[in-house]
Amino acid sequence: MAENLKGCSVCCKSSWNQLQDLCRLAKLSCPALGISKRNLYDFEVEYLCDYKKIREQEYYLVKWRGYPDSESTWEPRQNLKCVRILKQFHKDLERELLRRHHRSKPPRHLDPSLANYLVQKAKQRRALRRWEQELNAKRSHLGRITVENEVDLDGPPRAFVYINEYRVGEGITLNQVAVGCECQDCLWAPAGGCCPGASLHKFAYNDQGQVRLRAGLPIYECNSRCRCGYDCPNRVVQKGIRYDLCIFRTDDGRGWGVRTLEKIRKNSFVMEYVGEFSGWTTPYRVGLKRRQREGTVCALQGLQCDSLLGRLGEQIITSEEAERRGQIYDRQGATYLFDLDYVEDVYTVDAAYYGNISHFVNHSCDPNLQVYNVFIDNLDERLPRIAFFATRTIRAGEELTFDYNMQVDPVDMESTRMDSNFGLAGLPGSPKKRVRIECKCGTESCRKYLF
Repeated sequence: MAENLKGCSVCCKSSWNQLQDLCRLAKLSCPALGISKRNLYDFEVEYLCDYKKIREQEYYLVKWRGYPDSESTWEPRQNLKCVRILKQFHKDLERELLRRHHRSKPPRHLDPSLANYLVQKAKQRRALRRWEQELNAKRSHLGRITVENEVDLDGPPRAFVYINEYRVGEGITLNQVAVGCECQDCLWAPAGGCCPGASLHKFAYNDQGQVRLRAGLPIYECNSRCRCGYDCPNRVVQKGIRYDLCIFRTDDGRGWGVRTLEKIRKNSFVMEYVGEFSGWTTPYRVGLKRRQREGTVCALQGLQCDSLLGRLGEQIITSEEAERRGQIYDRQGATYLFDLDYVEDVYTVDAAYYGNISHFVNHSCDPNLQVYNVFIDNLDERLPRIAFFATRTIRAGEELTFDYNMQVDPVDMESTRMDSNFGLAGLPGSPKKRVRIECKCGTESCRKYLF
């Protein structure tokens, strides 16, 4: 039997760090893991649990990585080399002292409730850091994602999975485009008007990739069958998010939000609204796509989500059931159902459980993002891609918002056509309207209610 196993290898379920911790716990040297007698007793700080000051000497209760809480020890500051963890501990301590007692100088001993808060905050930061790593591992776009919560102890959303493209439900077909353009230069020498011209519409971008069409007009980008390459100026939305963005916890009760970490020029593409396609039939609605029954695990916190996703899986549901789901979202203070009503209200995108960073973008009555309908490899006007473009220059650190109840001036809609009765542009899509929801955007032009 042993001879048959020669050359066999099995993937280890423990990480490199976990194996190193096991060696140190067992006090064993292992050259393959980089554990020698010289560093056998080097331990890594996982987080700091408490603080005290005795005769001007500062001590910290240390939770060691790979060891249970019962093995935590008090250590003098000079023994700790974890500069980043120390700085963050004191930052959290000072912020909480200001909130509780309106002073930032730490006492000689922390009361148990304050020490417990600091432990919960440290655990939350680790959870958010893991979620941030998970998001960046899944993204296919250039722009990085960071996560911050300096407001409360809420961790990552439990039932949200990051995706980069639409998930299409059964019964909905995305027909791939059959032909592409033959342009040598799509911007300056378009053959037959390039892809927009083939659909009797105007070219959407300037040479900087900024949209030059007014809101309400469709964008037709070059597709996979076009002769042009990746650097074609008519390939903008399909390149994905190019800015570094931050998911952060708002301090005014609006939950999570998104802010840009870079300056965004006016009329630049920012992100797509991505989720699951749902379709209305008569008299039923195609709901969320059925998940594979293979013990689906939520990537955010390792939670077993099979029962949840099974209940929300693909099914033929009545309009009453669709309304019930919308009311659930309303009670959560969020709207995730986005109607694709460019030409007719047939399909809906649901980003409640599957989506990208747009899932966390908040509403504003004075938004800095505008919705455009985009067509690339699928030209079915009932199934546009939903893209957000900047309505003005957006400063680094500014929150990104769009109007959940956006309106486009219908005046002169004939101008959306190019001397033809074919290709009349409709209005951009909008989130599914449910019950009246109070608006919390806080802008001077606030309408008080979302819908």
